[in-house]
Amino acid sequence: MSRKASDSGPPTDEYDLDDVFDQLRELEQTVSSSEERKEVRRTRRMLEHVPGSDRIKKYTSRDVTEGFIGGIIFALPLLVEDGVFEIAEWFVDVTLGPIPFFLIANVVFIVALTAGLLYFTDIRDVQIRYLFGIIPRRLAAALLISLLVAAGMMLAWGRLHAEGPTTLEMVSRVTVIWAAAALGATLGDILPGESKGADLGDAISDLGDSVGASDGSDSL
Repeated sequence: MSRKASDSGPPTDEYDLDDVFDQLRELEQTVSSSEERKEVRRTRRMLEHVPGSDRIKKYTSRDVTEGFIGGIIFALPLLVEDGVFEIAEWFVDVTLGPIPFFLIANVVFIVALTAGLLYFTDIRDVQIRYLFGIIPRRLAAALLISLLVAAGMMLAWGRLHAEGPTTLEMVSRVTVIWAAAALGATLGDILPGESKGADLGDAISDLGDSVGASDGSDSL
């Protein structure tokens, strides 16, 4: 007597491709040789191209470029506005004791806004991958890129030192532009979907394995 398909094993909807990726990443950490790690990463890259998942998993050099461009586009309109100076002064002047409350609140807002756009909205389904096991990689990249855009353009356009601000006021000015740049960098990164090319983390790991192999570390 034939068995029903459902009796021959777990139903297919119990399988989760993300679980497979997690297992492969754990395996990559446990194998000892560089060739084995490369093979695990090669398998993971093959699975990333399997149809049926539109989750953004990779972070590539193209994502970095898109983040820079998005940050610049959103920051440009504010660079010519003197209202940035007024907002920055407000951030510095309103304090709780010695603590510039609104300045700190603005930084927290920027981090929360970026994380919310990346991981807690339906704009894109973005996989969380970590640096050092604790820092969300894409969040850190978007914040760093947008901060560099904000500080760099404020300095290059002569807006950072205009009207003789204090050091804290200059920091405050950067955070005002940073809010817009972070929004632009995040949307510029995720709106186009997953970019083509090698994941930067894998590329760095491959380079490290190649250097280690050339030093003979795998033979020890």
